[in-house]
Amino acid sequence: MPIVFAPQGENLRVIRVMADEKTKKHLENLGITVGSELTVLSVSGGSVIVMVKDSRLALDKGVATKILVAV
Repeated sequence: MPIVFAPQGENLRVIRVMADEKTKKHLENLGITVGSELTVLSVSGGSVIVMVKDSRLALDKGVATKILVAV
């Protein structure tokens, strides 16, 4: 499921990133890679705040819809 529809507060695993190579590389540098774990902290208007490792990241709706996660 796209991260914008994921439940808040649960540990999630990234299963696919459907973005162009430039965006994928940027997300990898931030710690969002296939197999990495993250937690959704809040969703507001399609924008998502996630906890990756020990950092909080804000993702806009365009990027958040391209990250698929599983519980």
